[in-house]
Amino acid sequence: MVSDNRTQAPAGPIYRGPLPAVATVERVPVTVYDAAGDASRAVAREIADLVSTRAAAGRRAVLGLATGSSPVGVYRELVRLHREEGLSFRNVVTFNLDEYWPLAPDAPQSYHRFMREQLFDHIDIDPGAIHIPDGLVSRAGLLDACSRYEEQIRAAGGIDLQLLGIGRTGHIGFNEPGSPVESRTRLITLDQVTRADAAGDFSGERNVPRQAITMGVGTILEARRIVLLAFGEHKAPVVRRAVEQPPDVLVSASMLQRHPDARFVLDRAAASRLSRFESPWLVGPLEAMGLEWTAALTKRAVIWLAVTVGKPILKLVDEDYNEHGLQDLLSARGRAYDINIEVFRGMQDTITGWPGGRPGRPRRVPGVAPAQADEFPKRIVVFSPHPDDDVIGMGGTLVRLCEQGHEVHVAYQTSGSVAVWDDSAERHVDFAAEFCRSFGMAAEAGPIVERIRASLRSKGGGGGDPAEVRAVKGLIRRTEARAAARYSGVVPERIHFLDLPFYESGTIRKRPVGPEDARIVGELLDRVRPHQIYAAGDLADPHGTHRVCFGLIEAAVESRADRPWAEHCEVWLYRGAWQDWEPDEIDMAVPLSPDEVERKRLAIFKHESQKDRSLFPGPTDAREFWQRAEDCTRGMARIYDKLGLPEYEAIEGFALQRRDRAGG
Repeated sequence: MVSDNRTQAPAGPIYRGPLPAVATVERVPVTVYDAAGDASRAVAREIADLVSTRAAAGRRAVLGLATGSSPVGVYRELVRLHREEGLSFRNVVTFNLDEYWPLAPDAPQSYHRFMREQLFDHIDIDPGAIHIPDGLVSRAGLLDACSRYEEQIRAAGGIDLQLLGIGRTGHIGFNEPGSPVESRTRLITLDQVTRADAAGDFSGERNVPRQAITMGVGTILEARRIVLLAFGEHKAPVVRRAVEQPPDVLVSASMLQRHPDARFVLDRAAASRLSRFESPWLVGPLEAMGLEWTAALTKRAVIWLAVTVGKPILKLVDEDYNEHGLQDLLSARGRAYDINIEVFRGMQDTITGWPGGRPGRPRRVPGVAPAQADEFPKRIVVFSPHPDDDVIGMGGTLVRLCEQGHEVHVAYQTSGSVAVWDDSAERHVDFAAEFCRSFGMAAEAGPIVERIRASLRSKGGGGGDPAEVRAVKGLIRRTEARAAARYSGVVPERIHFLDLPFYESGTIRKRPVGPEDARIVGELLDRVRPHQIYAAGDLADPHGTHRVCFGLIEAAVESRADRPWAEHCEVWLYRGAWQDWEPDEIDMAVPLSPDEVERKRLAIFKHESQKDRSLFPGPTDAREFWQRAEDCTRGMARIYDKLGLPEYEAIEGFALQRRDRAGG
């Protein structure tokens, strides 16, 4: 499904908290696709049409290109169009937005290298038509180099189509907060958030260059057409700010509102906080947007209203609905009292202390038939994309499932080796060396230890990890995960390390998913034949590992739909480090006691190598993952309390996987 801000909006708005009494409006054209792949193919086709049209007219097409994860799908589709449909790039001239400074063009993190690997090495473009800022230009030559870059753009006739991504600070290119709208190509000092986001590529924030060369906002705005790509829930807050709030130099992407032909192209996850999805009743009549007052949308609106006016659900009155833009809901669904009761009872039914079901007492879980709930004990697989996602996202529930007698398996989908810093690896290598020396094995182990130490020294800050270093880091994560799972009550023989091949690149940039990844996940499910699957639905993960891992689980279950175990298998989605479910999205709320919160925290502490998690920054970068996890679960308990539901120390929320929630 495709939606723009001039046509019908797709269903699925989600609640994020109180909004202003007057609805904001989208100040720039926005097109929303169900999935990032659909969006990428559409934009690639738009570029291909421009290139072909210009070629037919004997003219060049001048493209402004971006790096990062957002345009990768576009580049892959352009390569496919070149190989399979004969699209030629001989008439194309390109200008890239930016480059780190100082940085050699062959460095693993270099945008020169990124563009070669993702696009240029696979098409027939003239190497002389490629322009990327020089990351090795001397400081004395910077001013001339930047001026020359501007002149090269002008000499090419200006940029016909500029492709952009958007950073968490709202930057386009490396135009950090405060970049003037008139700014041109220049050297800029990077924001701390930008450097933290890049830390994974450089094996730690301390290795990230502090400066970069970037096209200015003014340079970008001179392109004749601009397409900004944003995919994933982690982009949703800044997309809303750039699209719905007035232009602000603190959010350089918002300056696209001033351009006559700029457009945001989003997937549904990145669009989820736009008002037309989040709170459509504030935008206008639902009928005009092709929506209706379903039970899910009613629940969302009532929770929003209760939080906005500061009342428990059962105390809302007709006047509250009328005064906050929900007159149509009253007209469609009846009295406030009736609506309140319906929503309150639905939320009450989500609360259970027996997530796997209780013998002889079926759960009242929406979408789960009582016959399924009656099966006890259950075979359960908890999938964890990284080796700590299980305890961070559902540590209390994991403990409870084990204590209540279920056959609980934990499957760690990736080694998580990228999240181990080099100094931590070196410390463990030192321990291994001392261990071998103490037990008379130094002669055998010595050469291996020295070889690994040499690999760590030679890779330099930010280099990709050699295989031996990846192995050490993977072992660190594996032993920590095993300790945390055992502490939570998981039997050792039910702890599985899948080590999916797509992840093992040694850098944040992963390989494409292949048949081997799918085979490994599917074979585990066939062995266990689970009644329940718990999977990370935290799709705001900025590096995409969670999305990839969930996609493999979803595909494996769907491909086995005709097998007896799969017919009634429940798939529950948990969240944790990046964000929690909103209360209207929760189908099962598992309350935690103070003791269970403490036990979850101690399980997270087993992951000692992850104390510094700036590699994967989130909304509260300064707080460690255990603190964020507790903030989420305690925050959810407070929301339930304020809505008039029982008061608990903490709540872990889960959403039942349905087809309409696939992919985010």
